[in-house]
Amino acid sequence: MSDLYLKFDSVFFEKTRLSILTLLYREGRLSFNALKEALGGTDGAVYTHLEKLKLSGYVTRDKEVIDGNVSSQFELTALGKKEFRAYIEFLEGMVREHSGEKDGDKKD
Repeated sequence: MSDLYLKFDSVFFEKTRLSILTLLYREGRLSFNALKEALGGTDGAVYTHLEKLKLSGYVTRDKEVIDGNVSSQFELTALGKKEFRAYIEFLEGMVREHSGEKDGDKKD
């Protein structure tokens, strides 16, 4: 059995939080509203996930004024980038390991 669930902590490896990390890795920096729109979540749900990621050191939040309105901007920390890259490398390794399989065949 893979060590996937042991390699990444539960804060990182939760579906919505992993989606947030993916968006931030791809885009670099996003506003709260952009994340909420991309995820299709409520204010409370998205905020809760972002706070967990922030408290774990994966993301940072800055506030900036845009057109007279305060906007929360989020981006990955160095730790967030490092862990996300490790996750991608882990997945790529899984693909390489199983790339010779035929449909329905699994290596043990």
